[in-house]
Amino acid sequence: MPPSEHHTDALKKRSLTLALAGLGTAVFWALNLPLPFLFGPMSACLIAALAHAPIKGFGQVSVAARTILGVAVGASITPDLFAELPKMAASVMLVPVFIIVIALVGVPFFRKIWGFDDKTAFYAAMPGGLQDMIIFGTEAGANPRTLSLVHGTRVLIIVTLAPLFLTLFYGAELSNPIGQPARDLPVSELLIMVLAALIGWKGGERVGLFGASILGPMILTAALSLAGIIHARPPREAILAAQFFIGCGIGAQFVGVTWGELRRVVSAGIGYVVVLAILAAGFTAIVTTLGLGHPVEAFLAFAPGGQAEMTVLAIVSGADLGFVITHHLTRIVLVIIGAPIAANLIRRWSRPRG
Repeated sequence: MPPSEHHTDALKKRSLTLALAGLGTAVFWALNLPLPFLFGPMSACLIAALAHAPIKGFGQVSVAARTILGVAVGASITPDLFAELPKMAASVMLVPVFIIVIALVGVPFFRKIWGFDDKTAFYAAMPGGLQDMIIFGTEAGANPRTLSLVHGTRVLIIVTLAPLFLTLFYGAELSNPIGQPARDLPVSELLIMVLAALIGWKGGERVGLFGASILGPMILTAALSLAGIIHARPPREAILAAQFFIGCGIGAQFVGVTWGELRRVVSAGIGYVVVLAILAAGFTAIVTTLGLGHPVEAFLAFAPGGQAEMTVLAIVSGADLGFVITHHLTRIVLVIIGAPIAANLIRRWSRPRG
């Protein structure tokens, strides 16, 4: 297909995706369903993907939307948060234990029950960032399509079920104001936030920072917040836009999925979410029983969803963003650093000795 035709085809697909996502948002809004700007686009794009409609994700636009959440988290990092870090130390120390338990349970789950090969089972079980696990797994010889579907399913179901857990078991309202309207914020501060998002994102990519679209803006905005230059989160409209494109991205992950993949790979992913939910509930209970954290924060801190999606839920539930993100960053850093090392060790041990 010539480049011009390819561009036109992509534009048509994205226009259809945008229309369907807008419709999904409108339906959720009209029915007064929770988080319409996240779940409306996600549901509409998921249904369209499973129906093999010609839709397409928004690429760099969706990545750019994540920078808004990075700025939101960075703006929440204040001197008061640093005073709270020693209190978080005990619960943060549980994160590596959580990862080890997940590996010990998850790898045999995928190998013995679902018949995945060793490498695919290992990277499917690791609760790291979706893109990172796919890249590392592919380099190690795992099946990238399987990894994409398993981790996409993990994020989809956890993002769908987490609000139900928060409201039914922890009494969270999910109605916390997500930010001030743009008209109420100084124009100069809005411009600084935009620059922090762009410079943090692209600068993070240039130095090879994992999760650069979130972590780069977060680090830069945190510095500006600690310096007293930024005093508020991004405006409400920006955070709603971030929810919209993240929802589209989750649903569009399932474009091209076959019934065979649904029966085997997606079913394996669904089963694994049940395993993860039980483990996360156990660690949440430990944290709350020992008085290391409040129930809502503890649940969100150990729910192994995507960092961006958990940030959205932390914002709308009024949870302590610093507590939640500190635990997720610890988990993701440990998995990203440790997963390739562990995979190499396992590969060496499993080699036949001559």
